[in-house]
Amino acid sequence: MRPREGCPKHMVMGPCGGVREGGGCEVIPGPCVFGTPAIWPDPVLAVPLSRTPLILADYTADPYSVPMLTKVASVLAASCDALLVGEHQNRPDFPPTLLASLLQAAGARPWMTLACRDRNRIVLEQELNGLRHLDVDAVLCVTGDARAYDVRPDVTQVFDLDGPRLAALAASVGLAAAVSETPAAPPRDLRAGRLAQKQRAGAAVAVLNHAVVDTVTAFMAGAAKAGVTVPVIASVAVFTDEPSAAVLNGLPGLELDPAAVQAVLADPDPVEAGIAAASREAAALLAVPGVAGVNLSGLGSARGCQYAAQVKAELACRIREEHGP
Repeated sequence: MRPREGCPKHMVMGPCGGVREGGGCEVIPGPCVFGTPAIWPDPVLAVPLSRTPLILADYTADPYSVPMLTKVASVLAASCDALLVGEHQNRPDFPPTLLASLLQAAGARPWMTLACRDRNRIVLEQELNGLRHLDVDAVLCVTGDARAYDVRPDVTQVFDLDGPRLAALAASVGLAAAVSETPAAPPRDLRAGRLAQKQRAGAAVAVLNHAVVDTVTAFMAGAAKAGVTVPVIASVAVFTDEPSAAVLNGLPGLELDPAAVQAVLADPDPVEAGIAAASREAAALLAVPGVAGVNLSGLGSARGCQYAAQVKAELACRIREEHGP
């Protein structure tokens, strides 16, 4: 398989989740070159999940800090089934295999993200085999967002693989491959079918980026028609102040209800209002046919990583009380 001509991320299986409104490329001026969907040729046998989490939670902690990692993990481990450990173009951290072992030692069940932006294929293979050795539950396989022009311009962006090809590689070494999809990103009409292609590439589970309930409902109906059968985890936007809401509003492809955001921020107790709003959103998303769990996503709070973890832990407890074990 050859990369689509003109794609700056060298993607074979596009479009990525960073397509701008109007169909513009995330990296360079001009339209996304994936005006037609990419097709995965031969199905790859997926490695099934050991269990599908009802509650997944974004892990956020100060990078390169084992004490903070331990504090955040201990807060979240009791109430959340697994932690989704992201990779950020402007905030590098310990290598995924080391992070996973530290989180396991702290009592958490990590789902590690591997992005193709900063690693060539050999290093990706090394990390996958290391994570398999640690019996990590799942690896979220993503192409990765492009690094901003002012973030380490001296560093090469690799993109040897893209997310679906990385998912196939993960399955080949015996790991359950998770993939992402962005229901609200253009071109919306390709998104459900794109998840079906990722399933053909060996994906065992999908994690959706933020979208309002109506968008998720329409996406899941389209995914079912496209033949998607893997469990899907929908993201709940967790914010309790202006900075944590701004983080979610500032990313391409993410969709928040402006009225819901304003209601939380204007409330006399925005922390309680934010937790209550996220709990209602979780209940609505879990009622959507095909949604198997929720991801408590976002910063949660600007008051520090440990406080933000406490916000997510309280939210997880309320969801579990409402939905059951």
